[in-house]
Amino acid sequence: MDQLKSQSTSRQPTVLENREGQSVPTVSGSSVPIPSKKSAGGIPIARSLFWGFTFLIAATASATIGTTLAMITPLPGAVAPAEGQKIFNDLWRSGFQYHVGRPVNILVMGIDKVPGVADSSEEIFSGRSDTMLLLRIDPSDNTVNLLSIPRDTQVEIPGIGVTKINQANASGGPALARQVVTNTMNGIEVDRYVRVSTNAFRELVDLLGGVEVYVPERMSYVDNTQKLKIDLAQGWQTLNGDQAEQFARFRHDNFGDIGRVQRQQTLIKALRSKLASPLVLPRVPSLIAMMQKYIDTNLSVEEMLALVNFGVKLEKDDFKMVMLPGRFSTPDEFAASYWIMDPQKRDRVMQDYFKIGSADPSSPPASAPVKIAVQNASSQPNAGNQFVSYLTSLGYQNIYLTQDWADHQSQTQIIVQKGDLRSAKTLQGAIGFGGVESASVGDLDSDLTIRVGDDWLAQQAVKSKK
Repeated sequence: MDQLKSQSTSRQPTVLENREGQSVPTVSGSSVPIPSKKSAGGIPIARSLFWGFTFLIAATASATIGTTLAMITPLPGAVAPAEGQKIFNDLWRSGFQYHVGRPVNILVMGIDKVPGVADSSEEIFSGRSDTMLLLRIDPSDNTVNLLSIPRDTQVEIPGIGVTKINQANASGGPALARQVVTNTMNGIEVDRYVRVSTNAFRELVDLLGGVEVYVPERMSYVDNTQKLKIDLAQGWQTLNGDQAEQFARFRHDNFGDIGRVQRQQTLIKALRSKLASPLVLPRVPSLIAMMQKYIDTNLSVEEMLALVNFGVKLEKDDFKMVMLPGRFSTPDEFAASYWIMDPQKRDRVMQDYFKIGSADPSSPPASAPVKIAVQNASSQPNAGNQFVSYLTSLGYQNIYLTQDWADHQSQTQIIVQKGDLRSAKTLQGAIGFGGVESASVGDLDSDLTIRVGDDWLAQQAVKSKK
């Protein structure tokens, strides 16, 4: 496998072993395996480098050069911002000769806490996957696409049977998890894996100084099963690590695991924004030291460098997120509660985001007419109803009005809730304004959610003067 190549070497591919002892081909110019344990001489450089890379692919993919280099550089002791920037500049001029040669698919899993296991044990990675993200890094069009796979997704796990996809890692580690994802997602090849233990997120947010997130509703209750007290006010909040975990794990709504996926994507956007801040730089040494123990991967150092080199050049619009389309199971279908994947919409996502399949991208999907939710986020109370009438006049029929979005927006958003980018672009062309956002943070019942901003009011004002 030669998807990550070095510009400065020509060695033949070598082989490393993953944690199950299976051979994993490395890449041209890449011969340094990831050690599974800390050496007696100190912290392995691979894990120091990797912590930053994981944060890059799972949370940002578009940070500034200085911050990203800060995230991957194992600096000794406390480093002043000016000294750190000099080191980063020197590294940038002298190194990072690795590049991504062809598309790479990486499975990222956040692992649940394993009862009775010490934080220092490698068994912390043996639990169920609380979060599962499949990323495609594609140098042909300079994009990173992220698929959120709900933990309750119903799958067939070899040797186990029909169950939830989060069981795969607990039953067979990353090898089995990769196999299940391949089987479920139309045979996609998973090139590498990343596992992050549950404690990483909370400590990470704290060391970053918190993240700014819009909390759409009051969240307040005690969850005894999760041993979690949730108490968040509605509105824009700077959340610390504990509060960010509350936000991510909130379940007292009608959306269950899917609501969690939405909030995970919201936090990914917030973390991406945080990494772009120069104020992160002084915290880098503490971040690196803290994160070593929370990471497991079969990526080599050279592969990490190639992916970081790719990531720092990305723009905001080059990073797209989507959730695996499906529906909740009904009580009379199964004893357990599942997310039942929609095979047809899965196929579209795999074609449009991962280039798996051979459907003609210019042909419309063969499913029912696109379902559009209209959500008023403007300063005018009746704007949502007006926009529904406007879409009807354009010939759209499968439209409904949903609850207002409390945070007023200046620009209208077309949120691609289930991955249908083609319909979103068509809709954008029809209305002539608004931005397309590829993320599953809109109304769950919709294919597209239009968050109507104040630019709609400006459009109406211009029309009324003509």
